[in-house]
Amino acid sequence: MTSPAVGPAPEHKTEVPAPAGTAPTETVPAGPAPGTVPAAPPGRRITGAVWGALAIVYVVWGSTYLGIRIVVETVPPFLASGSRFVTAGLLLAGIVAWRYGPAALKVDRRRLGSAALVGLLLILGGNGLVNLAETTVPSGLAALLIAVVPVWVVLLRVLGGERPGLGAYGGVLIGLAGLAVLTLPGLSGDIGLGGVLLVVLAALLWSVGTVSSSRLPMPANPFTASVYEMLAGGLGGIVVGLLRGEQHGFDVTEVSGRSWTALAGLVVFGSLIAFTAYAWLLQSAPVSLVATYAYVNPVVAVLLGALILGEALTWPILLGGAIVVAAVCLIVTTERRG
Repeated sequence: MTSPAVGPAPEHKTEVPAPAGTAPTETVPAGPAPGTVPAAPPGRRITGAVWGALAIVYVVWGSTYLGIRIVVETVPPFLASGSRFVTAGLLLAGIVAWRYGPAALKVDRRRLGSAALVGLLLILGGNGLVNLAETTVPSGLAALLIAVVPVWVVLLRVLGGERPGLGAYGGVLIGLAGLAVLTLPGLSGDIGLGGVLLVVLAALLWSVGTVSSSRLPMPANPFTASVYEMLAGGLGGIVVGLLRGEQHGFDVTEVSGRSWTALAGLVVFGSLIAFTAYAWLLQSAPVSLVATYAYVNPVVAVLLGALILGEALTWPILLGGAIVVAAVCLIVTTERRG
């Protein structure tokens, strides 16, 4: 499942969560601070490499919803999500150990516990529920419902005592209006309401994980944090899948070739390559530019769902999607000025 950028916490940090279909969040402060990844100076020249990395994040993370929809055609949802992130986590652990040395994977119990909790919220709760929902909900609609994440994050910040700007409040109101329009297919019976509500719950859990990741003591190396988040969330997904009995009647030999291809693509491109490009962008480009993926990804997801899977572009999806994207743009733009 994949999710957009949101605004600064009291110490003026801009949270840029990765999409719900991918890897977890990083927190980028407006000015360098110990233990964080500093955003590039505003005056830094935007190179071709930056645009190339941004294109990867735009397209790959925008396609994760399509990939999930294809995977769950023949693979049980929680087993699919769990195996994806366990595999990606192990691969990333190997890369971290090779790049930084095995010592880079060592963390104390407190930070390990924080990373595991965030992983359960983001990957088990966020991604796992999206996998389950996409057995009945079109990938484009799921992407648009997840795009409301910045709205929930702003509301969670308000509940935590913060006071974002008026533009953020306006974005929340607009986003909730868009969410109301997007739920119409479920209320009208065109799409199962249960699936729509699952995606809304997934977005809420992803938002809680996003906010928690900036407040809990996390491993200093963001890649190390991602390893433990992926492993915890992935193992949690496998456990939930087994408890749901997804293994009963599941025959690996009956998994379609396109489901295998999509699952491999989610592991390699969605969870490793795109996340690496994203992490590099946070150190090499203005965070305001990186944050633009927040309103590009859902558009890419809707277009791919329509072109490849023939998903209908109904008026609630088009109108609600446009409203949600506008709300995300307002929130991101407001936080850039903060």
